[in-house]
Amino acid sequence: MTKYPISYIQYLAHFHGDRDYFECHEILEEYWKATDAGNKKSIWVALILLAVSNYHHRRKNFSGATRTLIKAMEIFADDKEATSRLGIDPELLSGTLSKRKEDLLNRLPYTSFNLPVCDSELKKLCHEECRKNGFTWGASSDLQNPDLIHRHSTRDRTDVISDRRMALEERRNKEK
Repeated sequence: MTKYPISYIQYLAHFHGDRDYFECHEILEEYWKATDAGNKKSIWVALILLAVSNYHHRRKNFSGATRTLIKAMEIFADDKEATSRLGIDPELLSGTLSKRKEDLLNRLPYTSFNLPVCDSELKKLCHEECRKNGFTWGASSDLQNPDLIHRHSTRDRTDVISDRRMALEERRNKEK
């Protein structure tokens, strides 16, 4: 049994393996909502925002990438203890993210980077998760893959649309 949630291990495998930041967001958002919903200062929110920032950066949305990175950096800075508990070196992370912010402000193209995971048990679990999914830990992002780069516009949104329609109908019924 590990001290790390499987959702976190999956997040890290995608973050460092196939670089599917949209999937990183989906995995941790679900976990966050189940464990710490509503806490906008949660370490899980910081990790979600970091993935979103990378997604935007890769798509050359510099303002969105910068905005979400700054929010993530604030949460990481405010809760270095939680960052450490998640097996990430908070000081190295701060340096890495400061460099990313500088790159974004200078409108430099996206490049893949790794989080400073400092727990050997966590690294081992993440490498196993990568192998299980056919990913290579530390591989560079496939910048030629439009499904990866534009995932938000190519995914199946049937469930989301259906849920929104049901919520709208419920609101209308309450107004009657």
